[in-house]
Amino acid sequence: MNKNKKLVMFILTMFSVAIILIGSLFCVYSLIYNIQYTVFYNRVHGIVFGLLIVYLGLRYLLAVRKLKVEVYKPTSHFSFHNFIK
Repeated sequence: MNKNKKLVMFILTMFSVAIILIGSLFCVYSLIYNIQYTVFYNRVHGIVFGLLIVYLGLRYLLAVRKLKVEVYKPTSHFSFHNFIK
């Protein structure tokens, strides 16, 4: 395995874990200090936004794990064409 691939995958994984932790900490902070936001003239508790951040972090973590499988294939190579859907 290429050390650069391992490093990049580790950084992406840690980034997604950090997003999950930040969302979790925001949930706890919102619960302790009763943080509320006004959205379309309605009061929404901050935990809702924290849970949204956690959800997005989990989706990103799953995407990184899926990417890891593709990157570690022996036939994989870098190409900008891979980023076009």
